[in-house]
Amino acid sequence: MSNDPLLQPYKLKHLTLKNRMMITSHEPAYPEDGMPKARYRAYHAERAKAGVALTMTAGSASVARDSPPVFNNILAYKDEVVPWMRDVVDACHEHGAAVMIQLTHLGRRTRWDKGDWLPAVSPSHNREPAHRAFPKKLEDWDIERIIKDYADAAERMKAAGLDGIELEAYGHLMDQFWSPLTNTLEAPYGGSLDNRLRFTFDVLSAMRERVGPDFIVGIRYTADEVIAGGLTREDGLEISRRFKASGMVDFLNVIRGHIETDAGLTDVIPIQGMPSAPHLDFAGEVRAEVGMPTFHAARIPDVATARHAIASGKLDMVGMTRAHMTDPHIVRKIMEGREDDIRPCVGANYCLDRIYQGGAAYCIHNPATGRELTMPHDIPTAKVKRKVVIVGAGPAGLEAARVSAERGHEVVVFEASAHHGGQVRLTARSQRRQEMIGIVDWRMAQCTAKGVTFRFNTWAEEADVMAEKPDVVIIATGGYPHTEVLSEGNDLIVSTWDILSGDVKPGTNVLLFDDAGDNPALQAAEVIAKSGAKLEVMTPDRSFAPEVMGMNLVPYMRSLQKLDVTFTVTFRLDKVTSDGNELIAHIGSDYGGVDKVRRVDQVVVNHGTIPMDDLYFALKPKSSNRGAVDYMRLIEGEPQEVTEGGFQLFRIGDAVSARNTHAAIYDALRLAKDL
Repeated sequence: MSNDPLLQPYKLKHLTLKNRMMITSHEPAYPEDGMPKARYRAYHAERAKAGVALTMTAGSASVARDSPPVFNNILAYKDEVVPWMRDVVDACHEHGAAVMIQLTHLGRRTRWDKGDWLPAVSPSHNREPAHRAFPKKLEDWDIERIIKDYADAAERMKAAGLDGIELEAYGHLMDQFWSPLTNTLEAPYGGSLDNRLRFTFDVLSAMRERVGPDFIVGIRYTADEVIAGGLTREDGLEISRRFKASGMVDFLNVIRGHIETDAGLTDVIPIQGMPSAPHLDFAGEVRAEVGMPTFHAARIPDVATARHAIASGKLDMVGMTRAHMTDPHIVRKIMEGREDDIRPCVGANYCLDRIYQGGAAYCIHNPATGRELTMPHDIPTAKVKRKVVIVGAGPAGLEAARVSAERGHEVVVFEASAHHGGQVRLTARSQRRQEMIGIVDWRMAQCTAKGVTFRFNTWAEEADVMAEKPDVVIIATGGYPHTEVLSEGNDLIVSTWDILSGDVKPGTNVLLFDDAGDNPALQAAEVIAKSGAKLEVMTPDRSFAPEVMGMNLVPYMRSLQKLDVTFTVTFRLDKVTSDGNELIAHIGSDYGGVDKVRRVDQVVVNHGTIPMDDLYFALKPKSSNRGAVDYMRLIEGEPQEVTEGGFQLFRIGDAVSARNTHAAIYDALRLAKDL
């Protein structure tokens, strides 16, 4: 038996959990037709196989039709969910992992124009800013109906063989009853704390009647809203004590904060550049005060922090949810003494931001997550050893090198600069995003351990590649800033890369034209504004930085608003001319009828990248496949055909077109995994 605190078993009621690590409830948006089918099952089974003690499905499963699935939630109000959930449970139980599910009614945290077009409901008419629906104020018959919906859903989950259920009470209907900010009902469900808690205890009573006293029921709840007029820490502790006194709640899963705005949500679930484990001590205080089994997760990205949470007695079970999206095999690697091999969660939050924009959750640098049916987490050894030459040591090139080396191939990487990392190294120069360097540092360490040969400070030419006598060549040279975007004056502007690298110092009166809407524009804006310059960020889009997405936008705005940056939308920079020491920016609009000017001393443009593809096209005629990719095989996760007469040639990442880090790494994995 290991003496590692994380590997000690924990008994929750009758259920023995084999260690102290769990995946907390989250909705990766993988259901199909509201059901957790093969993709969903494979995602949870992969983590169960690697040793996690408890996986909590759904975030959250919806118990009622007037709680429509804005995050592609599991529909727990349908009887057909039972066999699908049973399949998930069986797949995880096979590996010794317990399985629970989180149930909820979203209340106002949804939209009326989703699902069956029923009105959103809440204990008040107060709208949630994030989802914008003005809810119907609950009537008595609504409350009775929803209590029954909860009980029905709980009964379905017990029938599906789950080990327990968890109720969601932060930002959803249940704690909308609790908070004075969202409950304007009169008695018996509004007014005093007793009345505001009545709905929750009515739900618990109805559920217990269906599932009995032995079935595990817990609650994930805010014990302090951290907002003026909301639930206080003292309120939260009192609510916690009442849960214990009721005898109907078996565990507490503690949250601190509020989630009705992007800013509030980001404080509850912090991202890169924000403190790790900011609410861990608070969760420990709740545990010490109430003495109930206590779970918690909020940016606990590394094993050392998780181990401290258990060893110090702050938690009974520690959640590492985003970390397990990055590396599903954390527990296995701890048990094997391979903690240094754990792929690090860099807090990029690509996973959650995609969900909140209606997409499926993907990890920024583990493209196998959510694609377990077609992409491997463990790379199998190839039957035939080959020589693989890769040009470029950015995220795409390093992933291609790592996977090829795992396959057992001889790998040589050419890199023009003195360092690995590519654009990620430039990104990580910003203090806010310095954790991004983990994406390339981890791959560099993996490649080094596998014997990959690197040739740095080498601008690879056709002859250099051919001299290696390759079987496969992968061009991962990335791109360079695209600044030839104006009708006149392209020679008068600088790129965001120029600013971020420090090659060009910010001016004093700057116009930043952002036609890509991604992180480099906001990173450059922060550098410029912090220099003391007057700054206007202009975009032709109807909103600025649409590629950054909500939670990642929050820290930028907290910084840039204080620096008095002006944001201008729906205007396009047409051309730039000079007038002495000044630049004249000529402004138009895609909507027509606009001709404005700005007098500035610097114009910065963000318009993505142009592929560096000269080497690819030089090698293309000599390759066996002429650079062609069979897209259907690529999509299905099948290997490319090997043709006779030379080496195979591929290009990946921004050497193809300007996309993002995830796309570059996914390109590399799905090509190299079958080489």
